[in-house]
Amino acid sequence: MTTQSKVTLFIGILFLLLTTLNTVLSAEINPSFQRAEILAGISSVIIMLLAFLSDGKKLQVSQNKFANSQQGLFLSEHLTGTTRYELAWGSQLLLTATPAATILIYWDDEVLLRRGLIRDTKFTPGITCLNAQNQQKLISLGHSKFYPNRLEFDSILENLPAIIIYPLINRGWLILGGSTENCFSKSDQKWIIGWSARLTEELITVN
Repeated sequence: MTTQSKVTLFIGILFLLLTTLNTVLSAEINPSFQRAEILAGISSVIIMLLAFLSDGKKLQVSQNKFANSQQGLFLSEHLTGTTRYELAWGSQLLLTATPAATILIYWDDEVLLRRGLIRDTKFTPGITCLNAQNQQKLISLGHSKFYPNRLEFDSILENLPAIIIYPLINRGWLILGGSTENCFSKSDQKWIIGWSARLTEELITVN
């Protein structure tokens, strides 16, 4: 669910709770008061429904946008058993716990993993990846269509609405593509940073 949808849902729930609390605390309940409370409750439910409908509409648009892409999993044949396991469960975690539609991991001039919606095209790190590496911090492109260098990520998936680039020290990157614009929250970024640190330790150990 997008941040906007979550906020809308929260407002609907808050209004419903306040309506219920008002009913409980009222000393006198007459027909006019009951009608007002019913209308307030219905309005709260409608607000919550709009949150789910809005989120569903954005998801449908995203699915249509990537209709020509295929779900897949690519793992480098050079990986050891423990590293393959780490990449497999960690990438699955990010694809299910965040709005990511695709994930790519690049280490020592090699793509180690592609998962989610993928393309069979060569990926070459560009200026955005290098900036993330030089700054050693996460770069989030919430509205990538306004970013002049977004084409460097088309080899992962064309026209990604949102992109996160996180450096794996000075040896690679973790790149995620979001299904809708501005879909990654601060909580999502913490998941990404946390697992990236664990993954980096694993890759350093075996390489």
